[in-house]
Amino acid sequence: MLTQACKVTPVTEEREELSWEAFGAAGRQLAEQVAASGFTPDVIMAIARGGLFIAGTLGYDLDVKNLHVVNVEFYTGIDERLDMPVMLPPVPAAVDLAGARVLIADDVADTGETLKLVRDFCQEHVAEARIAVIYEKPRSIVKCDYVWRRTDKWINFPWSALPPVSRPAPDA
Repeated sequence: MLTQACKVTPVTEEREELSWEAFGAAGRQLAEQVAASGFTPDVIMAIARGGLFIAGTLGYDLDVKNLHVVNVEFYTGIDERLDMPVMLPPVPAAVDLAGARVLIADDVADTGETLKLVRDFCQEHVAEARIAVIYEKPRSIVKCDYVWRRTDKWINFPWSALPPVSRPAPDA
């Protein structure tokens, strides 16, 4: 059962704006950090939804074709989140991860709770797990291995800048 949503107050009124162009540079620079460290992932684990974009980019830049997705619900709206993150089905099969070197990819380490949940899940099954994010906030309880930028601002990502497209009302 999901817990009740609570209000999250951004640290500042200013917002970090990530453009599609800057996202392309961020992905490439993160891949270069991973390559320079000598870590060669067998699997890239995308945390849906925001992590899907950077995981795909890292997959191409690092030539890793084995991408997995884990669905975690934590943020329920702008400045609103659940009390704790919840991993939603389908949960990745442990047998598919056994002994693998996994690169966990997400858009932001905000509180770090989502990353901790996924990292802890992976560490029970994999040889090694490392984390790559576009942004890391100072309050994150997880310190990521690969970070493009650090900020304490609320971030506007290009993939979530516009509201969802609404469906037309059915004919009555």
